[in-house]
Amino acid sequence: MALVDIEEEVTRYEAPNNGGSPLWCYGAPLVVRTGDKVYLVAMETGVNLPPLCNTKWRLMCRDRSGWSEIQTGADYSEREPCPLFQLPDGSLVMSINPIHTPGENKGLCDPMLLRFHGENKSGPPEVVEPIWDVGTQFTEHSYRGIGVDGSGGEILQLNIHSKTGDQWWTYRDSEGEWPRQGKITFPIRSCYPQVSLRSGAAHVMAIGDIVEPVEEWRAFKYEETKRDWDYVFRRLFYAYTEDIRVEDFARPVEIDNVDDTAGHILNLDLLLSDNGDAHLLYLKSTIQYESMRDRFFLGEELVTSLEYVRLVDGEVIERNTLIRQTEDEGDLKPAYGRFHRKKDGTLLTVLTAIDDEGNAGNYLLRLGDEGGVSEDLGLVQGLRPFFTATERGGSPPSDTLDLFGFGSEPNSIRYARVSLG
Repeated sequence: MALVDIEEEVTRYEAPNNGGSPLWCYGAPLVVRTGDKVYLVAMETGVNLPPLCNTKWRLMCRDRSGWSEIQTGADYSEREPCPLFQLPDGSLVMSINPIHTPGENKGLCDPMLLRFHGENKSGPPEVVEPIWDVGTQFTEHSYRGIGVDGSGGEILQLNIHSKTGDQWWTYRDSEGEWPRQGKITFPIRSCYPQVSLRSGAAHVMAIGDIVEPVEEWRAFKYEETKRDWDYVFRRLFYAYTEDIRVEDFARPVEIDNVDDTAGHILNLDLLLSDNGDAHLLYLKSTIQYESMRDRFFLGEELVTSLEYVRLVDGEVIERNTLIRQTEDEGDLKPAYGRFHRKKDGTLLTVLTAIDDEGNAGNYLLRLGDEGGVSEDLGLVQGLRPFFTATERGGSPPSDTLDLFGFGSEPNSIRYARVSLG
């Protein structure tokens, strides 16, 4: 039985109004557990600074005495939150993407890594500059992903080319060298990638992110929202290579597609088993908006579900719907989720679900317990969305679950620590 040890506010923030948020990089790791300490990256917005690059990072730590700020960025030069992971030697590494010309609010950016050494991580970080292939062009909209081999110390970083939409990648080996670079060309522009790396095997999941391609649908949504921009997320992709050290990624495969019904997909998590199987988790809505259904798909059922897929050698061999809600059945509507693996290898799904009154709660579901929610964590404020101390970020399997996300109060970021028994 799970037991909530800690539930508290970490910090508050001001909305940057730049298209991002403190949890905008949901595909990348943002919280790390190392021993009895938890580290995370928060966002600080500059006062009266125009977007887009109007924020800076804050590295925070929780030990037995509570939360404290370890370091903060020198300049408000970031648009997006800065992913965080750890290496086998205990150092923390942060992915930053500062604007190339200080003082500008958008334009070319320099993706770099900051490596924090030592026990308290308060000393000046080592600046590491990744090597990219010729022809890259990166801006404040990085849509970047990053993954680390927690035992080998290898790093794989992705960053989107601002003109072509390709995901360019660069690989750092265990010796600290950057021997290989390349790009993944998805069928359409794809963003918010989850990246997993183990013993050279590299896996990436990303969601298609393009302007609404159907003119009639775009015009209808504009009349509803009066919003000029309209990006849709309907096609989910996966790419892998057996050994990034010697070969490029295979052609991406499409995992799911809700184009025909104007649906919505949210890529949530990617986890690798010890045997190399890839586990994918995503949220799926058959039709994104009820108003769209009533206008274009009258009579079609609205279904929201949490979906699980397992792949072996790049091929889908298992699909399961873990929890679903329709207009006629299901007391809880799935809204978010992550994988978590215990020390004994038990694979859990941690999810957010919404009740009939609109309240969010967090639940545990053992992989294999399809069709229902097994255990309510009982948090005072359900978190949606949330991050966990993931293996993709170098945190090992654990019987402690760390959750970091938005609660029910505006502009508040919260943390919960749960003992899993």
